Amino acid sequence: MSASSSTSAWSLAWIKDITHYQWMVFLVAWLGWALDSTDFGLFNIVLRPAVTELLGGNPTIAEIGQTGGWLSMVGLLGWALGGFFFGIVGDYIGRVRTLALSVIMVGLFTGLQGLATSTYMLGFFRFFAGVGTGAEIVVGIPLVAEAFNTEQRAKVLGIMMTGGAFGNLIAGQIFAYVGPYGWRYVMIAGVLPAIVLLFIRRGMEEPERFRDVQARRLELQAAKSRTAAEEKFLMFAPKQLFTKEMRFSTLIGVMFCLGTLLSIWTSQIWLPTIQTQLLQKAGIVGAASAPYVGHGMTLWGLGGIFGYATFGFIADAIGRRATIVFFNVGAMASGLYMYLGVQTWDLYPYLLPIFGYFVFGVFSGHAVYLPELFPTHVRATAVSFCNGSGRVITSFGPLIAGLVTPMLGGQFSTAAAIMTCFAALSILAMALGRETRDQDLPHID
Repeated sequence: MSASSSTSAWSLAWIKDITHYQWMVFLVAWLGWALDSTDFGLFNIVLRPAVTELLGGNPTIAEIGQTGGWLSMVGLLGWALGGFFFGIVGDYIGRVRTLALSVIMVGLFTGLQGLATSTYMLGFFRFFAGVGTGAEIVVGIPLVAEAFNTEQRAKVLGIMMTGGAFGNLIAGQIFAYVGPYGWRYVMIAGVLPAIVLLFIRRGMEEPERFRDVQARRLELQAAKSRTAAEEKFLMFAPKQLFTKEMRFSTLIGVMFCLGTLLSIWTSQIWLPTIQTQLLQKAGIVGAASAPYVGHGMTLWGLGGIFGYATFGFIADAIGRRATIVFFNVGAMASGLYMYLGVQTWDLYPYLLPIFGYFVFGVFSGHAVYLPELFPTHVRATAVSFCNGSGRVITSFGPLIAGLVTPMLGGQFSTAAAIMTCFAALSILAMALGRETRDQDLPHID
């Protein structure tokens, strides 16, 4: 890329050309991803106190690890299955309506978790909250990509993904203020973002590209005869992902998602507990540790905000694949040092934003790279399949980490360090995949 092109990749002059509709799409998708992250962030933060109470008040580290791992796995499985289901629905009934259904589900079951009286009840509510959250990002990504079908698409999608980091920031602040009153109040407070999102999305229309697909489907369904290509266009969306034209892109997408998801989710689940263990060494325990943990998770989220936001600019400057590699290498380097090289909480306020920058930032690649691999009529299905397949496998990561932690001396940080190394799988995907920078978003042939 020329020097002038590199400079234009970092320009912000394009913001003035964004339409009212595009702003609304961006805001709804951003809030949906923030809601996802807030829900999971709150659950992760209260996981240990919730499990401790529901197991009778004095469980061992092994019991906390096993039960917490199962609960986390259930939530991630719900997210994966919800993503599969709602992604397909989003390609048929529309991105906006599907998003509304998912928001209602998230709000309801997030609040119900605060009323759980047993680990089984908590797991039940956790699963269905996961089903709802699984829809929002896989529907929001194609929604924004199609609304911003311009050369600025990567930048907008990257900035949209900051909602995930803001969700952790919101969760951290909710816990800092509400946490001292108990974990149940924390989960109930998590309903508020869903209410705000439902109010904002009223009256929003589908992107023009999706309306084109709907019109094309109706036209072909009414036709008396169809070509082989037209029959393939009408084929059930998940089946199309494994046709000769798309199956390699599907493989690359799954590998990319799997590597990044395995890299982050053990940290996402157990990082609050890891901080709690380090604070205990300094004599800071119980409710007194809540502000420290909340502050730490906020710093982690702040680092993620910058990572998400800068991904699209870097991807426009050096390419999608090189940017994804850069973020994965950074995640492994900073994560391994933080988990294995630091023995006290004192350095965590400095390391958490760095680790957050890389380990969160690479997820903008899910929003930027995946939509560029697949055409409009299967885009939501493809994004959901790649993410969902990764999440099904990833859902066992926190459980395995929780089960092996007793064998690692009770240190969740060691297990988290091991799982962070799976970012290498995402790097391998980029070595095999194709570059999509400067290419139009695939649409109807």
